[in-house]
Amino acid sequence: MTDQAPAAPTESPDIPGKPTSASRTTLSHIMTHNDTNLLGTVHGGVIMKLVDDAAGAVAGRHSGGPAVTASMDEMAFLEPVRVGDLVHVKAQVNWTGRTSMEVGVRVLAERWNESAPPTQVGSAYLVFAAVDADGKPRRVPPVIPETERDRRRSQEAQIRRTHRLARRRAIMELREKRAAEGIED
Repeated sequence: MTDQAPAAPTESPDIPGKPTSASRTTLSHIMTHNDTNLLGTVHGGVIMKLVDDAAGAVAGRHSGGPAVTASMDEMAFLEPVRVGDLVHVKAQVNWTGRTSMEVGVRVLAERWNESAPPTQVGSAYLVFAAVDADGKPRRVPPVIPETERDRRRSQEAQIRRTHRLARRRAIMELREKRAAEGIED
């Protein structure tokens, strides 16, 4: 489900925009032994779930209803997370299309019993599609960047969108070419 999917809007075409701060959120979680991988650090999948949870909350807040994860890209793990770390997942809408939105997420960690500033341990970009009760795409309000940082994030999100669409198009063209040549995968 992306902005290219045809859908009849279920709302007025002139949906008022929402400022970036209206849906920005932080989810915090303390890491325990249940979250570890075989190396004794927190499993990347645990972090990815927290990222998806925070991004989903932001997407739902911004769109005013249900939103589903359409894609996740550029998930970067910068530092390991350990048992006892207090993880903060900060998310905000960077860009909106007709029925989808990109949510940027930063992951920070700090020791639960220390007063040192948190360290950035990861980041990700997710695309969410807003859906109605029948699972059909629905329109989302435009996001209104409030700061220079918000404007930069919006511009970068548009570049990522262009690259996602170009990559998808190139893959589809390659598959069509291979099928036309009789090559089965």
